[in-house]
Formats: sequence, C-alpha cells, structure tokens
Amino acid sequence: MKKEIPYKIYLEESELPKQWLNLRAFMKKKPAPLLNSQTLQPMTQAEMEEVFCSELARQELDDTTPYIDIPAEIRDFYKMYRPAPLVRAYCLEKALGTPAKIYYKFEGNNTSGSHKLNSAIAQAYYAKEQGLKGVTTETGAGQWGTALSMACSYFGLDCKVFMVKCSYEQKPFRREVMRTYGANVTPSPSQTTEVGRKILAEFPGTSGSLGCAISEAVEAASQLEGYRYVLGSVFNLVLLHQSIIGLETKAALDKYGVKADIVIGCAGGGSNLGGLISPFMAEQLEGKAKYQFIAVEPSSCPTLTRGKYAYDYCDTGKVCPLAKMYTLGSGFIPSASHAGGLRYHGMTTTLSELYEQGLMEARSVEQTKVFEAAEQFARVEGILPAPESAHAIRVAIDEAMKCKQTGEEKTIVFGLTGTGYFDMFSYEKFHDGKMQDYLPTDEELSASLEKLPKI
Repeated sequence: MKKEIPYKIYLEESELPKQWLNLRAFMKKKPAPLLNSQTLQPMTQAEMEEVFCSELARQELDDTTPYIDIPAEIRDFYKMYRPAPLVRAYCLEKALGTPAKIYYKFEGNNTSGSHKLNSAIAQAYYAKEQGLKGVTTETGAGQWGTALSMACSYFGLDCKVFMVKCSYEQKPFRREVMRTYGANVTPSPSQTTEVGRKILAEFPGTSGSLGCAISEAVEAASQLEGYRYVLGSVFNLVLLHQSIIGLETKAALDKYGVKADIVIGCAGGGSNLGGLISPFMAEQLEGKAKYQFIAVEPSSCPTLTRGKYAYDYCDTGKVCPLAKMYTLGSGFIPSASHAGGLRYHGMTTTLSELYEQGLMEARSVEQTKVFEAAEQFARVEGILPAPESAHAIRVAIDEAMKCKQTGEEKTIVFGLTGTGYFDMFSYEKFHDGKMQDYLPTDEELSASLEKLPKI
C-alpha cells in the first residue's frame, strides 16, 4: 500500500547521510583541471595549500573517490538544523490548478537563513583542525558570510569577510548578523587591499561583484600569518559538502516511493544546484534513471545561457587559479541586481562540464518575473523566499503551468535555498514599481569575452 505523503517529509536521525557524494567520481569525462595562473600547469595540492586548508585542497583535487566520510563533529553540528524538510507544495499546486506534484527542499531553517551553513561548518572545522587562527572570504548577498561567521564563532576562529558593495549597502542587517557573530566585514572593492585599489581605479564607483570580493579575500589571506581563504561556491569542494542537500532530498523521496521528473535550482557559482542534483545526476550517469535538470540564472548575469566555455580567472583581480568553465569574463561586472548571490561571472567546472555534455539545461529569467513568483509563492506557501531562491520558484511554476496545459502529472523538485527576510529593500523596490530589468548587450558581453586568457 502506498504511503500517504505528508506536507513535510523529515528523515529520522538514523537516516541522515554519513558521507558526502563526490559527483565528479561518477563522471566519465571529468571537469578540466584548475591551472596555476603563472605556469598554466594543473594545480598541485602543494600549490593549493598555499591558499586553502590542506584537507580542503585534497578534496578539491579528488575526482575519483565517490563518497567521503563526514567527520563526526560536523555531523553533530548538522543535527542542530538538519534534516531540512522536503515540503510538498500542496497549496501552490492548488493555486496553480496544475496536475504537477511540486516539492521543495527548504534550507532556510537556521540563523544564517540558507544552505551555506552546510559547507561553512565543514570548512571552519578543517581550518580549526589545521590549527589556523582564522579565515578570509567573500560574500555576495551575505548568506555565505553569515554562515561562515557562525561557523567560525563555533570553532573560535577569526573571520574576515569582503562583502560585495551593492549588497553591503542594500542588506545592512545581514551585515550586522555577521558582526554579531564576530566577523569583520568590509565592502568590496575596498581600499584595504592592493587588488581592491586597482579595481576601483579601473572601475570608479563600481558596485562590485563576487569576482572582485574573491580577489580581495585571497590577497588578505596570503598576507596574514595563520590564515587561509575559504569560499562559499564555485569550487568542487563546496559542491561536495552541499551534496547533503541532494542526499537528504533523494532519501526523503525514496522513503515514499516518489520519483522526480524535473530537478530545478538557482545558479550563481553552482553550490546549491550542484548539491541538490548530485545524487540524481550520479544515478543518471550510472544509467539507473533519467531526470531533467534545469539551472536558473538571472538575465543580468547569464553565465550558462550566454557565456563561453573556456579557461578563465575565477576572480576579477586575476590572483586565483584558472578554471575551465562557462564564463562571461572575469572582468564582467553585473548590474546591481537584487539577487546578489547569483552575480558571479562563471560557473563551477563540474556543472559547466555537465552542461557542455548536454546533461543539464539552463534558463535565464528577469528579476521582475522572479519577484512575481516570489510573491505568489509567499502568499500561498507562507515562506518569504530569498531572491536567489525565487529564480528556481519562477521556473518551477513555469514547468507546473506547462503540465496544466498538457495534463501531464510530472513531479517537480526545486531547491528553496533560503529566506528573504533580510532582502526587504528588494521587495520594496518591486512593490513600489521601481525595479528594473537589465540585460547586458551582446556588445558588452563580447567586449568582456574578448579579454579571456588565450589558452
């Protein structure tokens, strides 16, 4: 007899994953290696350890181990807010009048308000194990910086955050949460680093980008004894930690005999999307199932839909390794859109390679349409979504309405990565009719892409 599916599906503590899933181990064609920006040779672990914690460097370069044990201390921390609920969106389904079955994995049930804590606590743990004094990082909308400040506070580490300037100004309360947990927060680009001063000289008055903030954080880490750089997206080690999202999601669906047809996630650098799809994509790569994967990005920063698959710098200041990824060019500064966490010029190498192989789709959406979906969702499901998360909501609703037209009863799963309670400036702009959509011109993108390194 088929089990009745509850509104919220929770796993038991004994059912929680004890290992992360390394998606690259399941790929026949691996992502291209990171290259040393000076030698243009594949990065070695020793070179990585100059910037990253030793264990994190090892994880970043490991593309053969399918499952990696989650240390007990991290699993104990996870228990404070995990398992995250997998919610059947009955109210949204009814409001849409769709035969589709809609589920969302809600990652906002912690003080950081997002999925970012899953990797933050892991990276802080390895920094503490290595005996470091502290870490430096960047943050876009502030979710990652908030999560890392929490994790560093837990382990007694110093935390220095470079926050993208437009978000620093738009989201002052998220900045204050970071400071509450003891972090030092600097708007980026800033005058405190050499690379920040260089960027400001080249782009006077810029609102910043994740690429700028990364450059500053890396420089700061290299100049402070006992510090290393950590990051909240883009690199494969982050996707590894975020696989906890997908592993829980699939386990919850399997528990009730539910098979997903479509898996949707918002896409900036790739952390939540990669984490959500990991076990589903691994199953597909093994030939055991077939899914439709959709990455949703802002039209103002259309990395996958209008970018180029090539080697590029991971940061605007060109101090990080080169990665082969879909990119708009490391010098591309997106408009000051309200989805600060998605304003990154590139996409993680793993998702880029999967997209290049045709195993994943990508769609770009305008922010006014995103906020329409966010408001619709909030009114029927009772959660105020982060602007980033609302990109996935937009496409989930679009897919559900297609099912209404065709009569298909597809099962749609999307990632609700976090809450939008610190994003009320953005909601205010939308409600007052002052929000504008911005699409970069072909000429702007071409000018940026022409500056890609010749590799």
